Amino acid sequence: MKTTASPKAPLPVQTPNQLEERSRRARTEPMSVLPLGDGLYEVESASDHTYLVDLGAGRCTCPDHIFRSVRCKHIRRVAIEITDGRTPPPGQLAVECQNADCHESVFVAEDDDNGIATNDEESGQPVYCETHTLWPGDTVVDRETGDRLTVVDISDLRADAVRIDAADCTVAEYGTNSEYDSDVPVVGVVYPHATVRPNGVVPNSLRVYVFPRTRLEKRD
Repeated sequence: MKTTASPKAPLPVQTPNQLEERSRRARTEPMSVLPLGDGLYEVESASDHTYLVDLGAGRCTCPDHIFRSVRCKHIRRVAIEITDGRTPPPGQLAVECQNADCHESVFVAEDDDNGIATNDEESGQPVYCETHTLWPGDTVVDRETGDRLTVVDISDLRADAVRIDAADCTVAEYGTNSEYDSDVPVVGVVYPHATVRPNGVVPNSLRVYVFPRTRLEKRD
C-alpha cells in the first residue's frame, strides 16, 4: 500500500523569538515528511530539495548536517511532526484511510520483512480512520440502493471466501457486488424494519445480510 506524506506547510509557533534559529526554521518553513520505514524519513524542504533523515542515528543528507555536524532543521522537523502526531514514529508508516471519500492518514505497523505497510499487520484487513471504522450498532448506507442498515457483525472473512447459499455464489460474485473489491472483509447488517407480533419479534425480519465493506458507507 502506498504510504502518505504530511502536508507541505509551516507549523504553528507560539513564541518564535525564543526558539533557536534551526528550531524556528524547522517549524516555520513549509516542509513535507514522508516515512519510508526502518526509521528513515524523506523530507522535502521549502526549496523543493529532498533529503533523507535517519532519525535513530540522528543523520541527514543535507549540507548543514554533513558539513557542520549539527542537528539540522530537517531532523528537527521530523521529530516535531512525530511529537505532534502528524507523522508516524519509527516502526509505523502512514497510509490513507480506505474509505473512498476520505484521505486521512492512518498509522499502521511496518511489515517486518520489507518495511512496507500492509493494510493491517495483525489481520490483513483494510485500514480505516476513526471516523470510518465500523462497529456493531453503527448505521450504514448501501451505496447501491440508498437503504439505511444497522451493523451487527464485522467479519475477518473476505468477500470472495463467504458463500451465499441461496444464490450459490460468494458475496463477491453476487451480481450487485461485482463492482466492489473481492478481497475486503464482509460486514453483517440488518434492515431496521423488524416485524413485531404479540408473541415477540418475527425472526425472519431480523435476517442478517452480508455485504463487502466497501459497499457500505458509514452514517451518523
